Amino acid sequence: MTSTESVTRDWEGLTIPAAGTYLLDAAHKRVGFVARHMMVSKVRGEFAEATATITVADDPLQSSVSATIQAASINTAQADRDGHLRGADFLDVEQFPTVEYRSTGVKSRDGNEFVLLGELTIKGVTRQVELEVEFEGVGRTPFGTDVFGFTAATEIDREDFGLTWNVALETGGVLVGKKIKIEIEGEAIRQA
Repeated sequence: MTSTESVTRDWEGLTIPAAGTYLLDAAHKRVGFVARHMMVSKVRGEFAEATATITVADDPLQSSVSATIQAASINTAQADRDGHLRGADFLDVEQFPTVEYRSTGVKSRDGNEFVLLGELTIKGVTRQVELEVEFEGVGRTPFGTDVFGFTAATEIDREDFGLTWNVALETGGVLVGKKIKIEIEGEAIRQA
């Protein structure tokens, strides 16, 4: 976009980005997760390498997202655990190098809150998921780049995707919780 074109538009009382194709900014993103450990604490991690294309439609509720995460880029700040997560017990990155997401619809919730319906594929298994999305704002950088920000979250049962490895604990419960919270934050950059 040139500086004379509008970067924003109004939609149902919300200032949103102009229609177009946007790419996830690698320098301003976090694709993270939270899992229960030993039923007593949480382990946080993230995937360092992820790309996404967001197509903002003229009708915002017709917008779409496709994302690819490099499974081997998982990082929980503990090398042994990361190696185990990359192996066949969990992500099996040799056979399934990517985690994929494709949206199938968008629903407006309230104000700047939306629900992004889509299909998440982990380890070759695809399941429907709903991402709770908060639109954070839109603007133009001092360098003339049009961007918008967002956060998104959902919770999945890892066993639904074939990630069933676990160890029973002597005190009851299991080593790794079944529920995984996914947390995404980012900025998307308009493409020329």
